[in-house]
Amino acid sequence: MSNIAKDMMADCLNGLKVVDLTRNLPGPFATRLLADLGAEIIKIEPENGDPGRAFGELFKALNHGKYCEKVGFRSEAGIEAIKAHIKDADVMLDSFRPEVLVGMGLDAATLHAINPKLVMVSITGYGIPEALDASAKAWAAKAGHDINFMAMSGTLDQLKTASGDQAMPNMQFADLAGGSDTAVIALLAAVFAAKNTGRGRHIAVSMTHSLYHHLVMPKATADMMENINGQRPEPHQDFLGGMLPCYRLYKTQDGRHMAVGSLEFKFWRLLCETLDLSEYVDAHWQRGSMPNTVESKKAEQAMTEKFASQSIAHWQKVFAEVDACVTPVLNLAEAQSHPLFAHQDKHQAIAAWQVIASV
Repeated sequence: MSNIAKDMMADCLNGLKVVDLTRNLPGPFATRLLADLGAEIIKIEPENGDPGRAFGELFKALNHGKYCEKVGFRSEAGIEAIKAHIKDADVMLDSFRPEVLVGMGLDAATLHAINPKLVMVSITGYGIPEALDASAKAWAAKAGHDINFMAMSGTLDQLKTASGDQAMPNMQFADLAGGSDTAVIALLAAVFAAKNTGRGRHIAVSMTHSLYHHLVMPKATADMMENINGQRPEPHQDFLGGMLPCYRLYKTQDGRHMAVGSLEFKFWRLLCETLDLSEYVDAHWQRGSMPNTVESKKAEQAMTEKFASQSIAHWQKVFAEVDACVTPVLNLAEAQSHPLFAHQDKHQAIAAWQVIASV
């Protein structure tokens, strides 16, 4: 975002004091978002530091602008130092397993006796025992990382290659979408409620459950496909998993890919006209041509051959002026240098909001 847009958002949470006990990625990303909005972040680390410090630039990106303090988490003096910050804080975040706060003497009853309006947010892997059925309670105490939360939620299985092989992502979906974003939404809502009622609360965020609820589209489209075909599709054969000619990846002559998202008929028609494939205009799901029909397969084959006939650079030029929801699949270096994102790293902000107007 521009400096102007960033500055217009940088005072939104002025006066909000957040005590951050989290480590690594999910919690620090969440509090970095809050810091970008003007919140005061007191990052409290154990004496040997946040393990995330080993990642150098990543740690800086997540924690610049925060006040960092190291205390002994197992010492009485360290716990008292944390409680001192709690007295006038609005929020405290942690990313411990459920029983750890109690063992540290930082449970909700103790902290709310110090500060009744405190909003506590615990980012957990699998949730807390109180929120789980009897047969699932043991999961609350289990350790895990992003790959485990993705695997258990059903999200990882959705990431299949065109041949059905399991993909191994290097993007931390559970940590970010399941942990950070969900935690920020929950804590801001709770802070708003505390302002109106004078009462804080302790919220547990489960990264696994949050990801499970993010699967709203695959659940719905799988149900739809089952009603049509009589069986649930594999992820790579789902409605939006590559089976529609208007919504899939096409390989180019040089082994790269173009992303076609012409989901609405108007975009599909424009795509067909641009590629001189107008005979396939009606081979669209909004015209009744559903996945695996003869018409759909013919259109997919024609699109495959057309995109394979030229390089990604050629198709970038073609679709630069054609608004048909067709874009190149950029690698990270290309994305970083693209005009869309060139400002992001420079201003060290990790938020994606932009202000249109302010009075």
